[in-house]
Amino acid sequence: MPAAPPGTLPAMPSDINLKDKVVLVTGASRGIGEAIARACSKAGAAVVLASRRQDGLDEVAASIKGEGGTALPIAAHMGHPDEVDALFERAVAEFGTIHGLVNNAATNPYFGPMLGISDSAFDKTIEVNLKGYLSTIRAFARQAEAGGSIVNIASVLGMRAAPLQGVYGITKAGVISLTQTLAAELGPGGVRVNAIAPGLVETRFAQTLVDDDELRAMFTSRAPLQRHAQPDEIAGGAVYLLSDASSYVTGHTLVADGGMTAT
Repeated sequence: MPAAPPGTLPAMPSDINLKDKVVLVTGASRGIGEAIARACSKAGAAVVLASRRQDGLDEVAASIKGEGGTALPIAAHMGHPDEVDALFERAVAEFGTIHGLVNNAATNPYFGPMLGISDSAFDKTIEVNLKGYLSTIRAFARQAEAGGSIVNIASVLGMRAAPLQGVYGITKAGVISLTQTLAAELGPGGVRVNAIAPGLVETRFAQTLVDDDELRAMFTSRAPLQRHAQPDEIAGGAVYLLSDASSYVTGHTLVADGGMTAT
């Protein structure tokens, strides 16, 4: 977004919207990704929905269209660069330009002490959670001639010790570092790169933590709000970071954890 002329007020929070924008969301068939895609649609964006399974994407797309939105569901594995490239080629062919990217697809195939993880589980976590993010950002940047906004979903587990989820935490720390570096490298071209670091959110992905009283308390007992989040509570931050209301925000990690990391 070009700088406002002298004496012109920038967009105010009440003006947060994604009208006339196209946003691609990975991991959009459920959980945080689905919530962000729905919020982007309600804010006026056309949304491209990506994840590995076409059937789940079709259900979300049909629901969004039923509410008057525009949604294009495309199955792709974010850990496979050739599928990522094909995803963007189809999305650009459909809409011309992708203005926003939300990197949300992630995996966590191992739960336990870090030294017990197998090489294959380690490689899979890195493949999707880090290499996948880099692949989608590379594809996005190739077509972002007029700038754009990228939102990477990180985690508070990338900012603190992550017992039993150590390699997942490593990848999320990497996402935060990747966000800062690419904000510096892509900023001159008008592309902003930010991240959101959620605490515990009630999704199928985090069900093991949510359903276990002791594990859940590791998050909620330290959070001033004394509870875990719902996916919709993460979506608003993504809409803000994708919108022109955040036009001077880049390289930032927005923490949404009920205050856990502040105590």
